[in-house]
Amino acid sequence: MARIVVDPVTRIEGHLRIEAQVEGGTISDAWSSGTMFRGIELILRGRDPREAWIWAQRICGVCTMVHALASVNAVEDALGIEIPDNARLVRNIIAATQTIQDHVIHFYHLHALDWVDILSALKADPAKTAQLAQSISDWPVSSEKYFKGVQDRVSALVASKQLSLFGAGYWGHPAYRLPPEANLMAVAHYLEALQFQKEFIRIHAVLGGKNPHLQTFLVGGMATAMDPNEPGATINPERMDFLVQVAKSAIGFVNQVYVPDVLAVASFYPEWFKLGTGVGNYMCYGGYPQGSIKDPADFFLPRGIVLDRDLSKVHPVDPANVTEYVTHSWYEYSGGDQAARHPYNGETNPKYSGPKPPYEFLEVNEKYSWLKAPRYQDQVMEVGPLARLLVAYASGQPEVKALVDATLGKLKAPPAALFSTLGRVAARALETQLLASRLVGWIEQLGDNLASGNVRIHNGEKWNPNSWPKTAQGFGFFEAPRGSLGHWVEIEDQAIKNYQAVVPSTWNAGPRDARGQRGPYESALLKTPVADPERPLEILRTVHSFDPCLACAVHVVDARGHVLARAEA
Repeated sequence: MARIVVDPVTRIEGHLRIEAQVEGGTISDAWSSGTMFRGIELILRGRDPREAWIWAQRICGVCTMVHALASVNAVEDALGIEIPDNARLVRNIIAATQTIQDHVIHFYHLHALDWVDILSALKADPAKTAQLAQSISDWPVSSEKYFKGVQDRVSALVASKQLSLFGAGYWGHPAYRLPPEANLMAVAHYLEALQFQKEFIRIHAVLGGKNPHLQTFLVGGMATAMDPNEPGATINPERMDFLVQVAKSAIGFVNQVYVPDVLAVASFYPEWFKLGTGVGNYMCYGGYPQGSIKDPADFFLPRGIVLDRDLSKVHPVDPANVTEYVTHSWYEYSGGDQAARHPYNGETNPKYSGPKPPYEFLEVNEKYSWLKAPRYQDQVMEVGPLARLLVAYASGQPEVKALVDATLGKLKAPPAALFSTLGRVAARALETQLLASRLVGWIEQLGDNLASGNVRIHNGEKWNPNSWPKTAQGFGFFEAPRGSLGHWVEIEDQAIKNYQAVVPSTWNAGPRDARGQRGPYESALLKTPVADPERPLEILRTVHSFDPCLACAVHVVDARGHVLARAEA
C-alpha cells in the first residue's frame, strides 16, 4: 500500500494537489486539495452592485467573462431587471465563443498529452500519417509534406534538449497506446489549435473590447453600441460579416479536426469508457436562453439533474437547495463547521489549520483543502460538459440526442459509456460541435435585428439606485465551460452586504463533507489502475477530464498571515 502525491497537478489553471492511496496497483482512496485561498467575496462587500461584475470577473483569467456574466445576472435578478433581446444575443455569442475556445484549448493543450506520446511521433512515417488523417477527415491540411515538416520541428526541439512546451511529460510511459502516426497527427493538430484559438477569440475583442477580461457588460444589458449606419459602432454590418466569417471557421475546425481527433484517440483506449465513473449525479443550471433569460424551459441547454446515472428521468433544480460544507475546508462558520450553509447565508472566514509546509501528506481526517464542499440536497453533484450533455440527452433535446446517438453508434458504445473519463472528453467535443453550429445563428439573428432598426441593447429603467428596494437578494447563474456557476448577492442600502460564488471546480474538486461523502474528483479516481506510481499518468487522465480551474475556486494566501499586497479603488 502506497500514498501517491501529485502536487501541483500541471496543465490546469491554479494549484491543485491530489493524494491517492494505491493498493495492488489500483487506487483505493483519494483526496483533492485546493492549495490557495480565494477572497473575492470579501473584496466585494460594501461595493456598488453595478460594479460587482468588474471585480468578480477577476476571479479567473482563463474562463474570462463567465464570472462577469453570472454577476450581472445576479444583480439583475435581485433588482428585477429584464434585458433587451440584443443583449441576450450578445451575451450568448460571447459565452459560446468562450466555451468553444476553452474546449479546444483543453483538449489539445491541457489534456491530449495524457493520451499522446510526443516523442513517439518521431518514429512516425509521414506518408502513413497523411493516410490516417485523410481517412478520418477531409481537413485540407493533411499532406505527407505537411506532417514531415511538423516532425522535423519536433525533432529539432528534441535535439536541442529543450522540449519547450512539451518538456513536462511521461513520454514512453507503458499506458500510452497510440501508434507513432496517430501521435504525429495529434502533435500537428496541437500546433494548429494554437493558431485557431488565437484567431477565433477575436470575437471577444469585437464585442468585449478585449480578452481575457471583457469590458462591455452592464447591469441591464450591454455597452456595445449598435448602429447600421455608423462605421464606428461596435455592432455594424461590416462587423457582423466579420463575426459570421470567424464563427464559420470554427465549424470547420471543430467538425474536421477536433471531433475526429477525439474519436480517433478514444478508439485506442476503450477501457477508459469504464474508468473514472465518479459519483453518478449530474447537475446543470441550464444555459443559452432563446427568449426570456428567466425561463429555463426556453434554454438551449436545459436545466435539470440526473441521479444515479438514470437517464430515464430528469429532476428539477431549485437554487434554494444548494449548500456548502466547510467540515474539511480551511474555513470556519460562525455556527460550527458540521452544518452546511446556503450561499445567501454563506461566510468566507479563512482559518488555516493544516500542516506547515514542507509536509509529506495532508491531514485528510481533518481539514485539508481551501475549497468548500458544495452539495445539492446534501448530495454530491458533478457539473460540466458531461452533466450538460446528459441532462439535455435525458430531456430529449433533439439536437443533443441526435448527435449523441450518432457518436455512440460510431464508437459502438451504449449511453452508459458516457459515465467515464473518456465520456467527459467526448461530451466536451460534442458540446463544442453543438455550440459552433448555434453560434452562427445567434450572430445572424443579431444582424437581422440591426438591419431592421432594432438597436436597443440596454435597459436603464432601474439604473438609478434610488429606485431600488432597501434590501434585495439575487441569484445569477451561467453554464461556464467547466460547469454550473452560481453567484449569490445580497444588497442592502444600495451596497453589497454579502456575496458568494459557488464555481464549477468547487463542485468537482471539493473535499469530503460532514457525512464523509467524497467530492467528484475523489470518487472518480477510485478503482483507477496505476502502472507506475512514480509516473501516475492515469491520475492525470481522470483529473484532467474535468478540466480543473482552481483559480476560480481558490486564490492565494500567506500561511503566516502576512499582508502580501493591497488594492484600493
